[in-house]
Amino acid sequence: MTTLIIGGSGFLGSELVRQATEAGHTTAATYATKPGDASTAAWHHLDLRNPELVDAVLAEVRPRVVINVSSGAADWAITAQGPIRLAMAAAQHGIRLVHVSSDAIFSGSRVHYDESCLPDPVTPYGAAKAAAETGMLAVHPDAAVARTSLIIGHGRSAHEQTVYQLAAGTRAGALFTDDVRCPVYVGDLAAALLELASLETAGIHHIAGADAVSRFELGTLIAGRDGLDASRLPAGLRADSPLPGALDVRLDSRATQQKLRTTLRGVREFCRTAI
Repeated sequence: MTTLIIGGSGFLGSELVRQATEAGHTTAATYATKPGDASTAAWHHLDLRNPELVDAVLAEVRPRVVINVSSGAADWAITAQGPIRLAMAAAQHGIRLVHVSSDAIFSGSRVHYDESCLPDPVTPYGAAKAAAETGMLAVHPDAAVARTSLIIGHGRSAHEQTVYQLAAGTRAGALFTDDVRCPVYVGDLAAALLELASLETAGIHHIAGADAVSRFELGTLIAGRDGLDASRLPAGLRADSPLPGALDVRLDSRATQQKLRTTLRGVREFCRTAI
């Protein structure tokens, strides 16, 4: 089976390339600026804003499955319109599509969110991700959308790098005690996405960790795992900061977990065991 990872040079994309290759998939991946390190994948430059390039890559690779983990931050053309363009092309070619979305589509007003909850974003990034979900499923109803949360693992995530810098005193700021999410281990998320790609299920899925923790608690767990002095981590309240976005968003992944063999571990567990 040929699997194409859109955004394969990123943190999650690299793990997907590794796991897909180990599983015996013929693996191709795309990049925006430079290819990833994996020599086991065939690399293709892709700009999701270019419909001709999207069609050309799909025609050349001829994948059975496409998993989109690309990120364009709040850039509407990349984050909202790009995935819809990809979904249109995948539907035309009869390709299975899994798209990774975010808990940023929610405002936090109800705290607990299952797959039936409608998006109510409060940031430009969240609005772009919500628009992508809606548009993709409109043009490719058999596609699967996987909403996730903070991705942790291997010390390479943005969240872990922030903890390291704060503990070393090389970065200003604080870890918020009122900003709550359900972090997921990158290895668990990649395995779950590959498993979801192999199923026939369509529509919205939540793939996040089992534990809801604040950014500060997450920081202390990472510090404990990596031998850092957690007492050096500054705490604060996001409600007192000018940063936009939801405070408490907890993805309920139980319905999706019942469909998967992969266990979506909580951060308190995987910070004890994951390297």
